[in-house]
Amino acid sequence: MSNFVFPDSLAEQLAGSGVIAVLMIDDVKHAVPVAQALIDGGVTAMELTLRTPVALDALRAIRAEVPEMMAGIGTMLTPEQVEQAVDAGAAFGVAPGTNPRVIQAAIDANLPFGPGVVTPTDIEIAVELGCRLLKYFPAEPSGGLPYLNSVAAPFVHLGVRFVPLGGVNTENLGTYLRHELILAVGGSWLAPRDLIVQEDWAAIRQRAADATAQAKSALDAT
Repeated sequence: MSNFVFPDSLAEQLAGSGVIAVLMIDDVKHAVPVAQALIDGGVTAMELTLRTPVALDALRAIRAEVPEMMAGIGTMLTPEQVEQAVDAGAAFGVAPGTNPRVIQAAIDANLPFGPGVVTPTDIEIAVELGCRLLKYFPAEPSGGLPYLNSVAAPFVHLGVRFVPLGGVNTENLGTYLRHELILAVGGSWLAPRDLIVQEDWAAIRQRAADATAQAKSALDAT
């Protein structure tokens, strides 16, 4: 597999983690504790979404104090946000859709990037621009693995892999991870907004541990 926009070495780190936590952080003071709780539970990759104004500052705090966490930025909608993510030290970037301008900005900035796809056209645009690691979003509402099998079929020989988000949880993550098209899974259930606000780090740690155990079991079965 050759990920032109997402280096193989980084992709394999995500594959090793198996699970990516997707977070919305409203207060920078929560950034380091939630990252540490996830690490303690075995989750070593996270996506901080740009849906809150403190996301980039939260990323800076995590990069400085929890360097073992592979922390990226999500909900990237503009080329300007790519620049901001790079300046904040993002390990990777993710978008909900396939915007050629954003993908090109990531390429120009050497930021490992996974665009969001859900149609053959999305995949074709992403592949043409050199992407091979793609975010399948929203996964379950779009038809889950049966739909992905169909829509990805014309592109499998090009080495595309997917990270499904949207409706992925502890009940179905094993099914996804055992599939050859799936590199890792992601979701907000690991550290939901309400638990972060409540500072319930023990609950987040337990969710991370449960997901990590299920991911390991699924990956060992492949």
